[in-house]
Amino acid sequence: MRIVGLTGGIASGKSTVSNLFKASGIPVVDADVVARDVLKKGSGGWKKVVAAFGDEILLPSREVDRPKLGQIVFSSDSKRQLLNKLMAPYISTGIFLEILRQWASGAKVIVVDIPLLFEVKMDKWTKPVVVVWVSEETQLKRLMERDGLSEEDARNRVMAQMPLDLKRSKADIVIDNNGSLDDLHQQFDKVLSEIRRSLTWTEFWRSRQGAFSVLGSVILGVFACKQLNIGS
Repeated sequence: MRIVGLTGGIASGKSTVSNLFKASGIPVVDADVVARDVLKKGSGGWKKVVAAFGDEILLPSREVDRPKLGQIVFSSDSKRQLLNKLMAPYISTGIFLEILRQWASGAKVIVVDIPLLFEVKMDKWTKPVVVVWVSEETQLKRLMERDGLSEEDARNRVMAQMPLDLKRSKADIVIDNNGSLDDLHQQFDKVLSEIRRSLTWTEFWRSRQGAFSVLGSVILGVFACKQLNIGS
């Protein structure tokens, strides 16, 4: 199975690319969706985060007020690191279970969409790594327009993440999203062709089909040995 890593930065257009993969029939494991699930009221992640940040981050329904929590952690490096530390085990487990579910369904290629792909060292388990890149100027402009933030707030959020230029240097494939949506689609079509190329032997043996092939070979081998023992 080929596990493709997809990452970018806030307001880089990563979610748009993720949706293009989904629309093309490629299964996507979305870390943001997993993170929302592990923060649901009463979950283990919810209990840890509420204990650390207090009831003031909760809505009247007792669900986490995600925008409020975001304001708190993006204004403090120590609080952001604390949140990441608390959530990391739950998110990692959720991602692994989703990958396992896709493996069991017979998927040969999946995309793992993780904003912190390099920060949590998940790039070691994904190949190729696709980075959606924009210039810092474009990133700030789009973030302010999208979320109605001041330049200072937008810059704080951008600076809280690994620089996109650094992520680009670590990528196997870079999608330059500084242009129009048509430009993005043209680049995506090329990336999709690359992602869909034939599996390598290593990737094949990691797939469900490959595992069953190995299992079948072992069973046949055992059966053949038994037959030889019977005949001798």
